Amino acid sequence: MKLIFAGTPHFAALALDALVQVGHEVKLVLTQPDKRAGRGMRLVESAVALAAKHRGLRVEKPDSLKQPAIRQLLLEQDADLMIVVAYGMLLPESVLNTPRAGCINIHASLLPRWRGAAPIQRAIEAGDTMTGISVMKMDAGLDTGDVLLQKRLAILHDDTSASLFEKLALLGADAIVEALANFGGLTPSPQPSAGVTYAKKISKAEARIDWNQSAEVIERRLRAFDPFPGNESRLDNENLKIWNASVIANGQMDVVPGTVVAAGVNELRIQCGHGQLSVKTVQRPGCKRMPIDQYLLAKKVSCGVVFS
Repeated sequence: MKLIFAGTPHFAALALDALVQVGHEVKLVLTQPDKRAGRGMRLVESAVALAAKHRGLRVEKPDSLKQPAIRQLLLEQDADLMIVVAYGMLLPESVLNTPRAGCINIHASLLPRWRGAAPIQRAIEAGDTMTGISVMKMDAGLDTGDVLLQKRLAILHDDTSASLFEKLALLGADAIVEALANFGGLTPSPQPSAGVTYAKKISKAEARIDWNQSAEVIERRLRAFDPFPGNESRLDNENLKIWNASVIANGQMDVVPGTVVAAGVNELRIQCGHGQLSVKTVQRPGCKRMPIDQYLLAKKVSCGVVFS
């Protein structure tokens, strides 16, 4: 098929590579404008831009898709389909109707569960045991289009958003190749009205740990917000990021949540609203992640101190 591809992160770059490898003709690649990143705040191209340039594909980075010149550019490609993967920009209806067969989206959830911006993180945070990929025909709504194909994937007890992103990126690349190979024989299925949930965008404000929550809830949030925005709490006027911990279900019930109830050579245990967390990996300001025994060698933590 003759395709236009729209995407931005690594998740989308894997799908772009897969489509090119099986012989589809990608006429044009759209991606987000370069962003400033790193300590030097230099302009950095998206993963999709780099993948497209590596393959010699034409890349455009418009600030908006509402410009008449952009729609004209899309029309000139005479594309059969536009494939949209984590593009990060809403497509106006004029763009949705430009390719002959419309626009197809790869979404990282089993729709209609977790429509929206952060389906992978919200699935882990909610304690879901199953997720997957939905390939759907796009319409004017937010992830409301008819589903063409779904692939399921179990969420493991130690999955972080980073590990699940990688697994779903590979699954999404396989799913879009399969969907286009069988495009004429796929039957679009309207999404059911029952079971709709929305995955709101992750914010930095969510990094603060609320020790009044249960140990199970906090542990899921540690994994859901790894690598962004992380989870942090304050101890002795220092923000400490906690990256990994295990749940101890039966903890003391008469202790203020956030209190250190055990501190040794290689153990840091913190009381939660219900149960306790045994901390495994932390990060001090300006430092790299470190195992808890290394942290406790550098900083003395006593039982009874309270994380705020």
